[in-house]
Amino acid sequence: MEFMEFPKMARLTRECVITEKIDGTNAQIGIRELAEGEEVPLDTPYVAVVGRKLIYAGSRSRWLYPNPGVTIGREKFTDNFGFAQWVEKHADELATLPEGRHFGEWWGQGIQRGYGLTEKRFSLFNTLRFCLHGTEPQPINEADPRNVKMQHVLPPCVGLVPVLYRGLFGPKHDENFIAKLRAEGSVAVPGYMKPEGIVIYHVAAGVGFKKTLEKDEQPKGFGG
Repeated sequence: MEFMEFPKMARLTRECVITEKIDGTNAQIGIRELAEGEEVPLDTPYVAVVGRKLIYAGSRSRWLYPNPGVTIGREKFTDNFGFAQWVEKHADELATLPEGRHFGEWWGQGIQRGYGLTEKRFSLFNTLRFCLHGTEPQPINEADPRNVKMQHVLPPCVGLVPVLYRGLFGPKHDENFIAKLRAEGSVAVPGYMKPEGIVIYHVAAGVGFKKTLEKDEQPKGFGG
């Protein structure tokens, strides 16, 4: 029997980030830089090539393509509320993102709550790693203070989910910020009085928890 070490536990009273949970559809952008001498592949569903970077668009569970019904290899691809089309349109800006996968919410007009918007928006979840276009990047806290990293500045077309609080995790934080949203409405779209909820990200544990204003006690999809 292979030995398995019991995993270390994170201390609860450590930094957390509380953000507004936006009601849209989960989306991701993938950035892959071609290796030296590598040719652009013909059988993968990237939506654009910018320099040596392949730009991908995805939902929670699959890659997307701007032309619905297109078959690449043996797989047929579709879009999701026009997200792949948006990625294709903004590919030059999105190519400034670092290589890797970048997860966020695709939301706004015609998606879930809509928030009274006349356009769609893409907001990344990682508020520690990124800062908005036109703002000053801040240092990213590292375990070794000698290892100084700065936030990456986003292109103008990409947003961030609103940060409601950043500091030590404490009791009643979830209830307090749920009550604040209920009383004051959305921070993402001021004046919209039916926000969905919050996400609490515990930095030391690397785990996120969500809480909604309505039906939080029910499993997702309860009652159909």
